[in-house]
Amino acid sequence: MAGCEEHFLMSVSTIGAFVIGEYPEAVAVMLFYQVGEFFQSLAVKRSRKSISDLMDIRPDSATVRRNGELITISPENVSIGEIIIVKPGEKIPLDGVVLDGDSMLDTRALTGESVPRSVHKGDEALSGCMNQTGVLMIKTTKAFGESTASKIIDLVENASSRKAPTENFITTFARYYTPVVVILAAFLAILPPIILGGGWTEWIRRGFVFLVVSCPCALVISIPLTFFGGIGAASKRGVLVKGSNYLEALNNVSVIVFDKTGTLTKGVFNVTDILPANGFSKEQVLEYAAEAESFSNHPIAKSILAAYEKEIDQSVISDYKEISGYGISVMAGEKKVFAGNTKLMDTECIEYTTCEKAGTKVYLAVDGQYAGCILITDEVKPDSKKAISDLKHIGVEKTVMLTGDDEKIGKSVAEELQLDKYYAQLLPDQKVEKVELLDSKKRPGSKLAFVGDGINDAPVLARADVGIAMGGLGSDAAIEAADVVLMTDEPSKLVDAIEVAKATKQIVMQNIVIALGIKSVFLILGALGIAGMWEAVFGDVGVTIIAVLNAMRILKK
Repeated sequence: MAGCEEHFLMSVSTIGAFVIGEYPEAVAVMLFYQVGEFFQSLAVKRSRKSISDLMDIRPDSATVRRNGELITISPENVSIGEIIIVKPGEKIPLDGVVLDGDSMLDTRALTGESVPRSVHKGDEALSGCMNQTGVLMIKTTKAFGESTASKIIDLVENASSRKAPTENFITTFARYYTPVVVILAAFLAILPPIILGGGWTEWIRRGFVFLVVSCPCALVISIPLTFFGGIGAASKRGVLVKGSNYLEALNNVSVIVFDKTGTLTKGVFNVTDILPANGFSKEQVLEYAAEAESFSNHPIAKSILAAYEKEIDQSVISDYKEISGYGISVMAGEKKVFAGNTKLMDTECIEYTTCEKAGTKVYLAVDGQYAGCILITDEVKPDSKKAISDLKHIGVEKTVMLTGDDEKIGKSVAEELQLDKYYAQLLPDQKVEKVELLDSKKRPGSKLAFVGDGINDAPVLARADVGIAMGGLGSDAAIEAADVVLMTDEPSKLVDAIEVAKATKQIVMQNIVIALGIKSVFLILGALGIAGMWEAVFGDVGVTIIAVLNAMRILKK
């Protein structure tokens, strides 16, 4: 639409210049217009290069072992469960698990990190990573279109369809702008000779000057280009933004709410103490807890099973029930076992002794009798504290943590990271309520962002103005659930995302001020007869080139 309006205004101005005998100026209009088109095309290519570089993470071929032979085929023709061979210097074409081999993988294209990651037998190998040192034999676990590299590319390609409010405003502005400009130019060319008298040629020339200067291409081209470049710049830092609307929203975030486990902390739990009660031994408490947690995929369950270190006969486990926000109930042989938090103990009317130590506690009851407590601790991520400090430095007004852990753990982590506020002992639905409360109290016009793992936080991610999933590398759930995906588990990536968003918005505002400011001056000069067609061409094409070159700066962020 913008292109049609731009061509229309330029064509009318050129024809008009020929009609009134201003042949050099008519040629100049189209000549400099083509120069402007060249710079626009160059800028678009440069901006798209950041995306096309991302396309390179998806290789065109895969070496597959079939019937004892190695054949090279398109990755699209590789089935789940087939064996692929990846040599040093080659990119992994599909997600899979390493069956044999050891190597270092360059994950820079996915995460923005330059430090290679080692992989060994049994490790996950993600498409898009460059194999550096050893030959890897990989069993594919996903089809080509469902692999990590394909999902990331699809996400970035589709990002341009979600427009920022500023983009939508400019598009709407341009739609009404052109007919208004044509009417004003016609008035300028017709009314003064009728009212004031004098030559028609001079006023017609001023009308055409008005048309040339008024062309909105500087805004219509440079603003979407800036947002597109911003999304590309973020992707190079390992941050996937699903649309320019979310990029603009990040610029206005005043409150950031974090889930604790796996976001600010490592989410890697270790059993640090067992406190038996009522005649139970430590070994019995751990055994009953391991049996209760044997079907759970929760990180706490995994830590208990790791501490138990023995095989569990799951044939004796029955009537397994996982109670969200409370814990687990199960029949272990003839014993009824409850494992969970104090809320579960209260619900089942079990008398227990409260553990005063800091850490996550799993309380255990067997046949209605309190058996003891298992203490589990998590560790704060190394860059969490710096990330919180940097967020405050770049203008985030409030940082909040939500956790299902008890008050002592919540307070300990919040104080260590110097968070503004924390809420502990929350059930999943209570986290949504807290986000709604914080959202109602935030500064008018600002945004609230929620940061979680993208797996267990879907309702909260959906409720926030900007849902941010951390650790998206290899996580389909994270990529699907969030508006912004941080490809690594580093909270500092959030700082990168907001910095890119702020730089993008700054360039957008600069271009709006530059374009409208210069054009306003030339419109007045043209109407007064001071500026001719040559100056008008600069007022349009020159301003467009300046705006486009300014927009390209975001690619260096």
